[in-house]
Amino acid sequence: MTSALDRVLGARLPGPPDALRRGPFRSGAFASPLHSERRAARTGAFLGIAFTVCFLTGLTSHLVQNPPGWFMWPASPVWLYRVTQGTHVATGLASIPLLLAKLWTVYPKLFEWPPAQSLARAVSRLSILVLVGAATMQLLTGLINISEWYPFGFFFTVAHYWTGWIAIGAVAVHVGAKAPEIRRGLARRGSAAATVGLAPEQAAEVRHVDAAAEDNPVPRRAFVAAAGLGIAAVTLSTVGQSLSPLAPISLLAPRLPHVGPQDLPVRQAAEGAGVTGTAVDPAYRLIVEGPTPLELTLADLQALPQRTVRLPITCVEGWSASGTWTGVVLADLLEQAGLPRDMPVTVESLQTGGLYRISTVNRPHVSSSRTLLALQLEGKPLDLDHGYPVRLVAPNRPGVMQTKWVTRVAPGRGGIGA
Repeated sequence: MTSALDRVLGARLPGPPDALRRGPFRSGAFASPLHSERRAARTGAFLGIAFTVCFLTGLTSHLVQNPPGWFMWPASPVWLYRVTQGTHVATGLASIPLLLAKLWTVYPKLFEWPPAQSLARAVSRLSILVLVGAATMQLLTGLINISEWYPFGFFFTVAHYWTGWIAIGAVAVHVGAKAPEIRRGLARRGSAAATVGLAPEQAAEVRHVDAAAEDNPVPRRAFVAAAGLGIAAVTLSTVGQSLSPLAPISLLAPRLPHVGPQDLPVRQAAEGAGVTGTAVDPAYRLIVEGPTPLELTLADLQALPQRTVRLPITCVEGWSASGTWTGVVLADLLEQAGLPRDMPVTVESLQTGGLYRISTVNRPHVSSSRTLLALQLEGKPLDLDHGYPVRLVAPNRPGVMQTKWVTRVAPGRGGIGA
């Protein structure tokens, strides 16, 4: 059965008429050494590394927000999520010029003659459509998301997560299928390894391309310089949203540290959350459920022992900024309500809708003395857009899980990131 399938897949297909071999289909239509196997392999290696880093850091963010039973995200170091998510967005943006450079090196393959020498080759070429399509969609929708523009009709987070798996799977399949070409491309120019296993005419073509590159090194260096400058420009003009010292030169960053109410960016404003009335209502109460339930006014909370900590707010969109927060330690309130200081709890917002109105705070963060129900930012009462009268601030958590306009704390493991 297997041998029969191999014969079918490996059988040479009839070539198209020579009369069609015109324009880009003619022999030697793409003579530039920059379209060489070597350049494609080396550009692809950098792109593969960027995609892998981007995928792993994105998977980390997904697990933090939707933790399975075996996964526990720590409360320290407090900057860890800031680094992983900043790296995720930065490598995703840097992958855009890298992907364009990679596609430029290999686009002559679209005009390969004959288009498919065998059924197996035809299937291989079609599989590349999956890789290019998934990679393009992943990077494009990610760019649109951090710009807060949603022209598509699907939920970005779910689509981005599953497309990420498709893209990284397609990369793995592509690397496996193209391993011989990649090894030749990464081999030192002029070495015998570069032509091992090739048919005589293929080996001659490799030697011809290498000779052309030696005779005309300027275009190769210009290509490398242009690709490198493009990646550097994209990175430097955006990474300041998570790396504060570079903020002054990050002109294309969607968010910048210290730009917003109380010098801190805001993702969800009070008006959009529908809490402009309930958050300032004198009847506001914070409910803490437990054996000794608490019902606290804002004045009651202000009268309790306060702690001040400096913690970053890190958005899943990549921006982050540190603030000095003052409030009541969450574990202290749980103890007053008769609950263990390390009991997982859910924290509920005054918001009446939305995916992120309830946050689960698990044991590492509940037991941390840095986890506050904050009342102040930079020594002043919270701005309404920052969660007045009370917001959750915990170390090493995504901003969407730092619930604003808190109204209830209850024991339990249910809920989703807020």
